[in-house]
Amino acid sequence: MVSSRVRIGRWVAAARAAHRRPRVDSLGQPRSPESASTRAALYVHWPYCEKRCSYCNFNKYIPRGVEEGALQNCLVTEARTLLRLSGVQRVESVFFGGGTPSLASPHTVAAVLEAVAQEAHLPADSEVTLEANPTSAPGSRLAAFGAAGVNRLSIGLQSLDDTELQLLGRTHSASDGLQTLAEARRLFPGRVSVDLMLGLPAQKVEPWLQQLQKLLYHCDDHLSLYQLTLERGTSLFAQVQQGTLPAPDPDLAAEMYQEGRTALRDAGFRQYEVSNFARNGALSTHNWTYWQCGQYLGIGPGAHGRFVSRGAGGHTREARIQTLEPDNWMKEVMLCGHGTRKCVPLSKLEVHHAGLSLTPSWIGRLALSQHIALALLVSQHWQRFEPQLTLWDVFGESREVEELRAQGLLLLDHRYVGAEGAKGSLGALTTDIGMGGGLGITRVPQLDAPLFKVAETRKTNSEGGLRCSWEGLAVLDSLLLILLPQLQEAWQHRTPSPVSGG
Repeated sequence: MVSSRVRIGRWVAAARAAHRRPRVDSLGQPRSPESASTRAALYVHWPYCEKRCSYCNFNKYIPRGVEEGALQNCLVTEARTLLRLSGVQRVESVFFGGGTPSLASPHTVAAVLEAVAQEAHLPADSEVTLEANPTSAPGSRLAAFGAAGVNRLSIGLQSLDDTELQLLGRTHSASDGLQTLAEARRLFPGRVSVDLMLGLPAQKVEPWLQQLQKLLYHCDDHLSLYQLTLERGTSLFAQVQQGTLPAPDPDLAAEMYQEGRTALRDAGFRQYEVSNFARNGALSTHNWTYWQCGQYLGIGPGAHGRFVSRGAGGHTREARIQTLEPDNWMKEVMLCGHGTRKCVPLSKLEVHHAGLSLTPSWIGRLALSQHIALALLVSQHWQRFEPQLTLWDVFGESREVEELRAQGLLLLDHRYVGAEGAKGSLGALTTDIGMGGGLGITRVPQLDAPLFKVAETRKTNSEGGLRCSWEGLAVLDSLLLILLPQLQEAWQHRTPSPVSGG
């Protein structure tokens, strides 16, 4: 039996060694730079919580005599199996979500990271995020997670009002949350994200804005604003249905969101997705993989993944969902090496849709609201799948797009883009905050600078394209209801072209 301390040290050493040396293939030759099909992010789902919050319908369970050693072994086994099946050679980031993964032992986190580092290249500076709740994350425990390989925390504060926290079924107080945040910032400076919810029953704009201003005084460089969604089957949904709680006011929620965006912008944050804001370049690189339509592997009960399975020589990206219930998932992992319950090949059109929008069901445990992620179409991504169908073909003569442009919500630039100068080749659908689609991207540390600037050395001028304005990003989910059908119609009338996998 290897001691936990040795195991933790082994992963750290393996990650550092992997960062220093090139990987070698079976012929003893150094690997060429990894293509998109050999890189992926890894999501690990911890399915247990202390209690079920009143608003939450995620795949989570209240533990009753959990044997963590068995669960840890299954997480390690499934990680190894899916990494081999996918042929992934480089893991860009790891995200431990849930559930409440801060309830897990740091040794479990270390064991998973060690397995990943043994199966693929996991650079020592890869982003490794752990979701944490204040009541399960005292300073000593956070330090232990840091020793296990975690280098970024996402803390579920949700509110700084004790009455609201009780309504949400949270187990911490506002004071607990701020104390955990302070300890997290001390241990992980510049690498701490916090969540704040809006649109709760009976919530008013001014008191909520006061919470946000207080949080801005205490927070680090990443903050997420999530609008409450009343999910069927939750306690909060039932209370609203029964009339014991008022329904959230959508107009007040919209006002909170708009005022919150402005307050965050004034505090030096740049919005890079509907719900997420960052300054000093502190965006989540793990989530960035989702928005770039990159591959991601889902490990654990109910986890979602999207990658090309190389086991059978395939070239088609697949959507995979792991078995939901932990006991059944563990039985399947012990029997088959993984607990994949559903595997669906994705058509090229579905991949293009992924380029426009990422819904919460695809992302799994990523967002509390129905808001979709930042719309982003990258020229390299599009041209890999359908080089003959251009941006101008899809949206250039659309009356609806023209109306949205006139309202200042969308910006369409049909300048010459693309490596071969094809008119209207798809650049990027991005927010208009200086974010380059598919280019070399440089982080800008100054508070008053854009979150990104485009690197000067570029092979493709992808600054052109279809972009959301700052105003448009606030209603991005509505915009996509217009854009997605047009993409589908254009796709149905396209001239087919060869496609490579990944």
